[in-house]
This record gives sequence, structure tokens and C-alpha cells, in this order.
Amino acid sequence: MAREPSSGGWRDSKPPSGVSAVVLAAGAGSRFGGGKLLAELKDTPLIEHVLGTLDASPVDEVFVVVGDDAGGLREVCEPYGAWVIENPDWEKGQSTSVRSGLRALGPEVRAAVVLLGDQPFVGVGAVERLIKAFEEGAKVAAATYGGKMRNPVLFAREVWPLLLGELSGDVGAKPFLLRHPELVVGVSCDGVGNPVDVDTIEDLRRLEKV
Repeated sequence: MAREPSSGGWRDSKPPSGVSAVVLAAGAGSRFGGGKLLAELKDTPLIEHVLGTLDASPVDEVFVVVGDDAGGLREVCEPYGAWVIENPDWEKGQSTSVRSGLRALGPEVRAAVVLLGDQPFVGVGAVERLIKAFEEGAKVAAATYGGKMRNPVLFAREVWPLLLGELSGDVGAKPFLLRHPELVVGVSCDGVGNPVDVDTIEDLRRLEKV
């Protein structure tokens, strides 16, 4: 799928890690009432909290997969130099966005960190720890909080064919992780990130108080 470059270039001064980020931002946010990722949390669009985290992280590039609200999300992504990937099949579920994101990555990318656009407090430290686990040999590195596996998750390039072959529906990569525990390294991110997500307006209001 063709990708459209945004303005930017802020990553040019960072040493390359060989790792890119894929942000899943294509859902309609029906439980929220629409427009979720553009809703403001602490005077900043929800998706921008994730972009800010990645701005300060060691990833080389950021790819944001959009569907619903594509125009508005593109406008927010442009100042961060992110690639915006339009997923025409977004209504078929999250798996199609993971697929679109991974297929947009260039041959130089050694691994991808997959994040959700509605988790504003993941934290730079969590991304750094996943990349460190990859550099130490992990094929799949999943953030854990309180011992429970959550997002984000890093996938080394060598597992992409297997992952792409098993993705389906609106459940993302979770079934893949459960089917292949031998590939997965849990990475504790307690204290460096928060996996809380936003599904409803009430969730957003609660996070305003954090």
C-alpha cells in the first residue's frame, strides 16, 4: 500500500535503531461516539500523546494507520514527521490495520513496535525496554504490567510472515501471542508506563484527573 510522507525530519539526528513504530488509529471509536483519537486529553488530542512518546523514543520512524477520521488524524500527525497509512479495510477489524502497518515498512526495518492510538500514557520507558529486549534476542517482546501482558508489543521481522498469516478479525495480535508463547518475552514496564486506554468519554474524563 502506498504511503504518504509527512513534513518533518526530526529523526535525522537520532542514531538508527532499525525499529519502527506502528500506531493503530483506524477504528471508529463507536463506544466513544466517534472522533475519539482527536478528542482532547489535557488540551492535547489523544493520538498526540502517543506521538509525543514516540518522538522521544529510539524508534526510527512512526507509521500511523488510519481509517475513520483520516483527514483530522493526518493533520495532527504531520508535525511529527509520521507516515500516514490509510487502511481501506479498517471496518473489518484491528487485524487489517496491523497488516497494513507492517506491509508499509521498508526492507531496512528489523522490528516493529505496535501501539494503540488510544493508550496515551504508555511512556518512553516502555518502548525503550521493548527495544532493549529485542536487541538482546527477543523475537516478540510484550509489555507487562503487574505480570499481565498488555500493549505495546514488539515483533521482530522474522516473525512477521507467521503473524500476518494468522491475523484475523478485530482482535489484533493477542491470539498469536497466546498460540506462540515460546516466541514471547514478557517485559515488565511497571513504573515506566501505564497501559490504560480510552474507550468512552467517561474514561477520558477520568484520565483528566490523573
